[in-house]
Amino acid sequence: MRPQTEVAPAHRRTLARFAPLVLLGITLLGGGLRIFQIANKGLWLDEAFSVWLGWQPLGQMWGWLLRIDQHPPLYYTLLHFWMYLGDSAGTVRLLSALLGTLTIPVIYCLSRRLLGSSAGLLAALILAVSPFHVRFAQETRMYTLLTFNASLAMLALVYLLTDPRSAGMPIGSQLAAFYRTWRDARAAERRASDQIGGYQHDLRGTTASVTAPRRRRWLPLSEIQTDLAWLAYMLFTAAAALSHNSAVLFPLATNLFVFGFIFWRRLSPGLRSQNPSRDDAGRSSPDAAQVIQTRPAGLGPPSPRNWLLAQLGVFLLWSPWLPGFVTQARGVYAEFWIPKPALATVVATFGTFLSDMLPRRPAWIDVIWAGFALLAVLGIVALRRRPAIGALLLTLIATPLAGEWLVSLKRPIFYDRTLIWASVPLYLLLAAGLGRLRYRPGVLAGLALLVAVNGLSLNQYYYHFDKEQWQEAAAYVGQKVQDGDLLLFNATWAQIPFDFYYRYNKRPLPEHGAPVDLFDRGVLEPKMTRADLPRLHDLIQGRRRVWLIYSHDWYTDPQHLIPAALGQELNLLEQRQFYGLQVQLYGIP
Repeated sequence: MRPQTEVAPAHRRTLARFAPLVLLGITLLGGGLRIFQIANKGLWLDEAFSVWLGWQPLGQMWGWLLRIDQHPPLYYTLLHFWMYLGDSAGTVRLLSALLGTLTIPVIYCLSRRLLGSSAGLLAALILAVSPFHVRFAQETRMYTLLTFNASLAMLALVYLLTDPRSAGMPIGSQLAAFYRTWRDARAAERRASDQIGGYQHDLRGTTASVTAPRRRRWLPLSEIQTDLAWLAYMLFTAAAALSHNSAVLFPLATNLFVFGFIFWRRLSPGLRSQNPSRDDAGRSSPDAAQVIQTRPAGLGPPSPRNWLLAQLGVFLLWSPWLPGFVTQARGVYAEFWIPKPALATVVATFGTFLSDMLPRRPAWIDVIWAGFALLAVLGIVALRRRPAIGALLLTLIATPLAGEWLVSLKRPIFYDRTLIWASVPLYLLLAAGLGRLRYRPGVLAGLALLVAVNGLSLNQYYYHFDKEQWQEAAAYVGQKVQDGDLLLFNATWAQIPFDFYYRYNKRPLPEHGAPVDLFDRGVLEPKMTRADLPRLHDLIQGRRRVWLIYSHDWYTDPQHLIPAALGQELNLLEQRQFYGLQVQLYGIP
């Protein structure tokens, strides 16, 4: 029996009619924020390393990833081809800005499917003006690619959870029927053509028009929608895991939810998914057009068989990277620079997701965080009658945070940017909370406050947030170098961002690292020890002037052995402080 449909109120029909136009405006706003001043700040160390890898031939790039990096190859491979457009700071960052902008309509579709069109627009706006996402959309790193792929995987998952056919039809059956329809239509056309002598028969002498009967060759796209959602889930889940190794927590989160949902439904067999636009067989009902799609669909779990096959598909797509993942995991386990997280670190991550870089003003900052917390609570309250949706969002938020926290008990890896995709369900929860305000003035007031707060953070980012000043340091050295000078780097991979900007200097100099030259130990940041001092003395022996590019010394030279050794044989002639590094000139007066 087909469920009775409802026609949405006039204001919802109006919203649905203009939603695409509003979404376009929000997307353009988000894109503008991500492009604004994108080239003004120089590349910092990690970004320059991305560009250096992008310069390498693909085979060598993948080899370097296994030797010295902790990230999978998808982003670097895309960047390699993107850099055919150029390798300036603005150009290489545009890839991240584009991916970040494309995520805005994805989160709209995700929220619209779960919560309705109005919540979809609110979630899209929250993402568009998010300082956290704007910041990483202006970095030559993989975090917006991670968010984009994870968001598409979430969208595919939601389509499966809101489509009864995911439980009743085996994976691939729709595509098989699609192919059979095309094949049978082609065969019928050939038979009909043969009966009238073929299409190539000369009919110029006839007085009547003769045509072969034609059948519909293709089924409607809606008839293969479920299989396409399965394919999208498998493809983009694997792509997320190939964007960042920490995204292996995404399939963990989805499996926790789906198997929990299946178990819960079996304990409550009387419960059924309520989807007003689908009949019991999963087909679109004739009256569905009358139901404005601001009304969200209910959730229902897929069949265990289909779900397990999808997980197998994800693993097969990701499995070529499994040896690389194991190699990198061993390297991280052996040594990693991230400190052990405290409980305050986890709490601060939510603040970063909500409004990164908000100015520290204790007089009113607590009021803002209380407002965000209130919106999240309202979102949970708004979903109390749809507990499956609330459980899905909370699982997607909590699993990656708890997962990285638990791993960090053994080897610290907890880092807010690697958790960036967990902010997407959080924004959906905030959108549900804004919608809970019900009255239009309340929604507008809450939205205005959110935009104003994020506007303050964006202003802080654009005009007061500094990145390591390698461009300025390279220009400073380039103006003062003399023939016979030596360039010495304490953090050996700091040579990469310095050389990115120094490459245009017409006076090249010999460059060496301390304790070893770049990558000679097969790690990015080898630490200086007293056993490395004889080599350092050999490097500076007979030199009248030595430039020390001193950066990340808290990790690579915590005892400050390099400046002390240089000071024993040469005098400190000049010292210039740049953000993130020092330039020191040692020599004979």
